[in-house]
Amino acid sequence: MDTLSYKTVSANKATVTKDWVHVDADGQTLGRLSSHVAKLLRGKYKPNFTPHVDCGDNVIVTNAEKINLTGKKWDSKEYIRHTGYPGGQRSLTATELFNKGPERLIENAVKGMLPKNKLGATIFRNLKVYAGSEHDLKAQKPKTINLNDLK
Repeated sequence: MDTLSYKTVSANKATVTKDWVHVDADGQTLGRLSSHVAKLLRGKYKPNFTPHVDCGDNVIVTNAEKINLTGKKWDSKEYIRHTGYPGGQRSLTATELFNKGPERLIENAVKGMLPKNKLGATIFRNLKVYAGSEHDLKAQKPKTINLNDLK
């Protein structure tokens, strides 16, 4: 037997193939959509997944304005941030954040599912979210994916 067949293949920046993927958020639940998008960004659906390398795809999410939240989350879910000054804690409900920009809901959810380090910040830059059904990345020829087909 060939001894090379026992070698574990570890991907690096030079050997990774990054594709462009389009996901439609119309009628999807926020958390379920975000977990699939985070896995696509991370590269977990690829056979050559390597944890310490950005081997995921570039993901385009459209129709962010048609996202669903279950239960009473539109009113009860709070997004908290801090200005850095004493007494500077600010919070917004999901509805208020949605009104400021529907893209922010998906971006916040996906960012929370990525690693909290430099790799996570690099991977997050591969995500593009648009409120409407149109996007300006048609030149990349993204492949449309149905999230219900992914496991």
